[in-house]
Amino acid sequence: MKAAPVQSRTALVTGCSTGIGLATAHLLRDRGWTVWPTARKADDLARLRAEGFDPIALDLLDPESAQGAADEALKRGGGHLGALINNAGYGQPGAVEDLTPTALRRQFEVNVFGLQELTSHVLPAMQQQGYGRIVNVSSVLGWVTIPFMGAYCASKHALESLSAALRIELRGSGVAVSLVEPGPIETEFRKNAFEHGREHLDAGRSRFAKLYEGQGRRKMAKGFRSSDPFTAPPEAVARRIIHALESARPRRHYPITFTAHAMYYLRRVLPEALKDWLMSFRLR
Repeated sequence: MKAAPVQSRTALVTGCSTGIGLATAHLLRDRGWTVWPTARKADDLARLRAEGFDPIALDLLDPESAQGAADEALKRGGGHLGALINNAGYGQPGAVEDLTPTALRRQFEVNVFGLQELTSHVLPAMQQQGYGRIVNVSSVLGWVTIPFMGAYCASKHALESLSAALRIELRGSGVAVSLVEPGPIETEFRKNAFEHGREHLDAGRSRFAKLYEGQGRRKMAKGFRSSDPFTAPPEAVARRIIHALESARPRRHYPITFTAHAMYYLRRVLPEALKDWLMSFRLR
């Protein structure tokens, strides 16, 4: 898609404590962008300052925090903002029947509602200036659903639809919306998801208790590393985000890793029954 050039090379990047967000902040700064990374915890904000950034505190569960982060970024940019990279989020594991309403609601509050609230706060300025890039970090699980990650998959499916609608609604405004859809990436995602599972699931009372226990032991033994041989570093995602920000024709979708490209194709050609059968191996 054709997009207006970004005249103010300023970027607000969410979820920069580790992984994709941190790699993106560094790569953008190396390319001459003024970057305002966000984090939720004081220790992470302090570490970002030590690395030479001027971070902004952001907790997507808090509407006032989202408003404050947007206002601060626009204030620093003199009323302008060139790019918003929505990377912050997490994965809530667990069988659908084991998810409490609180756990499911929290997953959507962060991955969907808080993200969209922040976006809505910066959109008027982008529309008024006539340019801007919004990059939403989704996942291969935004179009493929796997068992025991139903909440996370549902949130990313929702993000895919909201992003598509927003992209079409912004047609002719100069503001472009792209989706980055990684497969397995070497980040803290698996470790964090494991912690969310321990906090929000009563795994011992589930009919999947033995499976949860076995999966937990295997993840800890591997140090939460991905078993996918095509796992990529976070910099691979950051480079595609750079393309979405700097290209005259940013893409609507950026699948990343061999796994993501393969699943993007297979979801179109495999019958539903066969997909269900393949995914059922995760129940063993």
